[in-house]
Amino acid sequence: MPPRSAGILMYRRRPWGPEVLLVHPGGPYWAKKDKGAWTIPKGLLEAGEEPLAAALREFSEETGLAAEGEAILLGTFRQAGGKHVTAFAVEGDADLAAFKSNLFEMEWPPRSGRLARFAEADRAGWFQIQEARGKILKSQVPILRALAVHLGLDVAE
Repeated sequence: MPPRSAGILMYRRRPWGPEVLLVHPGGPYWAKKDKGAWTIPKGLLEAGEEPLAAALREFSEETGLAAEGEAILLGTFRQAGGKHVTAFAVEGDADLAAFKSNLFEMEWPPRSGRLARFAEADRAGWFQIQEARGKILKSQVPILRALAVHLGLDVAE
């Protein structure tokens, strides 16, 4: 069975159209990448954990923010590496001034024997859906499309 993750695509309504909250992965491999690098806050399900519980936990861990409100199941989406991500939409207006991601450790530089700590997500941003399509990982574009359908928008937007 492929690895399973769950995440929250937070959105807010604005006069010019909806905006979505995306995070940029932390760590040295993503440091100089922008286009096609952003993601929804998501993470692996723990043993026996329900997808919505995992999605809410991961949102909090990766952003330091709470996703409160009704969670709408957008679907389960296969990612480029084979992982399956169950995505939920939650309407909210998170204040990014309070953004704070949890940390992870990895050997850096490679084969140095030294451990370095990095933020799981190094920044977050609000993007209009069209702009988000250029920022988000290609395999997560269908998540944006599912939100657009849920909001009754033209999926070609």
